Amino acid sequence: MVLALTVCGIVVALVVLGLFVFGLRRRLIQRSGGTFDCSLRWDVPEKTDTSGKGWSYGVARYNSDRVEWYRVFSYAYRPRRVLERSSIEVAGRRLPEGEEELALLSDAIILTCLHRGTRLELAMSEDALTGFLAWLEAAPPGQRVNVA
Repeated sequence: MVLALTVCGIVVALVVLGLFVFGLRRRLIQRSGGTFDCSLRWDVPEKTDTSGKGWSYGVARYNSDRVEWYRVFSYAYRPRRVLERSSIEVAGRRLPEGEEELALLSDAIILTCLHRGTRLELAMSEDALTGFLAWLEAAPPGQRVNVA
């Protein structure tokens, strides 16, 4: 009985510690400001896929001339993807369809982009989308930025 209570106590402590580390990691990422909730689907086929597969929920952070994207459910402090402003080409935007509506946040708008030849989709709120497009267009003089 004592052994079972000890094991249960250890399991509960580990779960609480894991949740604390998730929260602490997110706080550290957001500490410098310029963050927004953003789901990402990498290496998307040309034909629109509305199955909802491949989406990863994350947090994006503006950092000078790039956007760093972090997975929410990860302990890594380094970004999973880094998108340079000069390499992002916006191909279009759309609303979630079919099963995507269940896989994404309720107010998400999907932005289709090309980054160094890789097709990707970003899903974010309308406010975050406005800020993202403004950030893209605010590139320093001489940088090529294509916004559809």
